[in-house]
Amino acid sequence: MRGGGLLVAGTTSDAGKSVVTAGICRWLVRKGLKVAPFKGQNMSLNSFVTREGAEIGRAQAMQAQAARVEPTALMNPVLLKPGGDRSSQVVLMGKPVGEMSARGFFGGSGGSSPGTTLHGGRQKELFEPVMACLEELRSTYDAVICEGAGSPAEINLRRTDIVNMGVARAAKLPVVVVGDIDRGGVFAQFFGTTALLSPEDQSLVAGYLVNKFRGDVSLLEPGLDMLHGLTGRRTFGVLPYAHGLGIDEEDGLRVSLRGTVRESVVAPPVGADVLRVAVCAVPLMSNFTDVDALAAEPGVVVRFVDRPEELADADLVVVPGTRGTVKALAWLRERGLADALARRAAEGRPVLGVCGGFQALGERIEDEVESRAGVVDGLGLLPVRVRFAVEKTLARPVGEALGERVEGYEIHHGVADVRGGEPFLDGCRVGSVWGTHWHGSLESDGFRRAFLREVAAAAGRRFVPAPDTSFGALREEQLDRLGDLIEEHADTDALLRLIEEGAPAGLPFVPPGAP
Repeated sequence: MRGGGLLVAGTTSDAGKSVVTAGICRWLVRKGLKVAPFKGQNMSLNSFVTREGAEIGRAQAMQAQAARVEPTALMNPVLLKPGGDRSSQVVLMGKPVGEMSARGFFGGSGGSSPGTTLHGGRQKELFEPVMACLEELRSTYDAVICEGAGSPAEINLRRTDIVNMGVARAAKLPVVVVGDIDRGGVFAQFFGTTALLSPEDQSLVAGYLVNKFRGDVSLLEPGLDMLHGLTGRRTFGVLPYAHGLGIDEEDGLRVSLRGTVRESVVAPPVGADVLRVAVCAVPLMSNFTDVDALAAEPGVVVRFVDRPEELADADLVVVPGTRGTVKALAWLRERGLADALARRAAEGRPVLGVCGGFQALGERIEDEVESRAGVVDGLGLLPVRVRFAVEKTLARPVGEALGERVEGYEIHHGVADVRGGEPFLDGCRVGSVWGTHWHGSLESDGFRRAFLREVAAAAGRRFVPAPDTSFGALREEQLDRLGDLIEEHADTDALLRLIEEGAPAGLPFVPPGAP
């Protein structure tokens, strides 16, 4: 039996597709349905490793958690990991298959790296495996909630689309378009998105979902009525602005947002002091979600920084993962952050490097794979030498540190040769400088508390970790909040009909249509 389905599209990137998809998944699973998320093609530096060792977007892993199912590569068959403005690593069914220019991927000249299997216009070739994954999920689950990417009205990319209307058309999925009203212009976005689609694509766009609304919904209703008159399509709900959700985001924070504070639980510290964490906003920052577990601790303030003076009052500095370790090293030096980190280490003030950040803290990097820069000096804060291998390490390690059990996941080309220090999660520690390839380790509650006690002692802060903070429980609460948003503010009866029966017949065409 083939399960039902829905495609959640958006008027723009960051309109709220990921959270709406997660919310629908949680609402449906609470109704007793077996549901799975799906995104045919994702572009993100925030990724996750499934139990079978496949790399997928963290947003899809989060949505799988919302659906209370184990994430698999079927849920995100194509992942693009940007390595710069014009190229990305292509991950197919959880494994990297090559580096490719945007022109080469979407069609035209600009092929892959030497020795890889990619060819120009590879996106079009991936349509069949993407649809095979979706059909396999639909044969197993009662419903599959698909997330689009960017906007379905990217008319320059429609011919090779494997994530928005291309998927909806092939699978005959109804489409709900999400718009972020907090940014303004949402009516124009809804109308324009619809009007730029072909008649065949428009026939699947069932209506709209307003996201991040502040205020009295009755003031919005005349506009929604006019939108219905203009497009013949209804609005399935108005979701209020929700603070502090803190769920996994698809893309990295913009480095220009200096001083951005990571949303966290609003709770006073248990001890006398707060603990300040500064995260270096390195280029191509990946898996910055590693610090979410720190932000979830009462009394821990996490912010992203890009100036050396912003490290002065930090009790802990985190150098996070990055898709470009050599580029991040150059950036740290240009900004004066490298010298600031060296001063911290000399003074015994805490520094944590994760994955690419760990590599940067080492003595030397030999990279003929990622940057092809050859041998590059690291910051020399840890006795580690790193050689980049063609084969990517994808693993779900379990270990122990600071007397506590730790789980994590690894995603890296760099192979670390640790030549000293104390062992620390397959990396090492020297004084108050720690380094590890393990992402997600701070989500292990006992270890996180032990680590924060060490940081507080080294920083001279009277900070005390809360004894009962459970990151997993907090994440479940956040996912339930997303389910509540759908259940309380969307027309769930109408959404369920869409999922089970498809788009209603006779939806009017909105001119001019696709050019």
